[in-house]
Amino acid sequence: MDSSKFLAETITPLEELREKPSEMRTKMELLIMEAQADFVQALEALETKSEQHFHVDRWLRPEGGGGVTCICQDGEVFEKAGVNVSVVNGVLPPSAVAQMRARGKQLPEGRTLPFFAAGISSVIHPVNPHVPTVHFNYRYFEVQDGDQVQWWFGGGTDLTPYYLYVDDVVHFHSALKAACDRHNLTYYPKFKKWCDDYFHVVHRGERRGVGGIFFDDLDTPDPESVFAFVHSCSQSVIPSYIPLVEKRASMPYSGEERLWQQLRRGRYVEFNLIYDRGTKFGLYTPGARIESILMSLPLTARWEYMHEPTEGTREQELLEILREPRDWIL
Repeated sequence: MDSSKFLAETITPLEELREKPSEMRTKMELLIMEAQADFVQALEALETKSEQHFHVDRWLRPEGGGGVTCICQDGEVFEKAGVNVSVVNGVLPPSAVAQMRARGKQLPEGRTLPFFAAGISSVIHPVNPHVPTVHFNYRYFEVQDGDQVQWWFGGGTDLTPYYLYVDDVVHFHSALKAACDRHNLTYYPKFKKWCDDYFHVVHRGERRGVGGIFFDDLDTPDPESVFAFVHSCSQSVIPSYIPLVEKRASMPYSGEERLWQQLRRGRYVEFNLIYDRGTKFGLYTPGARIESILMSLPLTARWEYMHEPTEGTREQELLEILREPRDWIL
């Protein structure tokens, strides 16, 4: 149990983790701490000109648990990059239980229930509009109902470009498909469709981006198998995204292209604040750390009244894709 590469101390004391190495809570906490360290290192390696480093903020939650938030702002490559891990426990208020019941969880109504949650969440907002935004989140939940413990995993990785480069999107989806196929050949097509459906900005009739994979409430066939799948997914983030940044970050861009990026970020904000499950769960959880929950929001965004891109432009090309998702791997 080597914690030397972690960016901060684990939330659960290492002595406790060493005493229970086979417990899923231990395995998940170590996975997300390692994934955070690896991704932050890969991102910092791209900020060679500004020498911008991540601010590491380890925090504790009075109600139980805590997290490690890593933030980089105003860099040469990344306007805002956040990589957050949280390991929290306590009791779910009735409002949070109601949200879980609404999506099919068999939980008693109107009661507080003990819970444990561990996850990693990251959103990267680049400076250059030719570099896409990426988001990933992988998490593990336990809810105790009397003598019974319900457990499940959730997560996914998705891409939000501002200008469409088909080769980039195919590369991204191919990396995610390879991670899925190592475990179950049905995972990629099923979770790709789920991603397209989940990241739907319903009131706009658009998807947030060009998709990826998304799953929730995954509790079959068994904890070890699902954990192995989540591990593969978390390891696919760097090879799926970093090559795209390396390819596009030095491309020239115009003020008009930057303006379009700001408008599309507005859609990103709308989805996160209106529809995103993780944001809602965090805001409903007692003792929620608002700064960490809202780290997904960009530093800057823009809303214009009745904006529509001109026909035949690259902006219109992207919008057509967002309105009608397609399969990227045939």
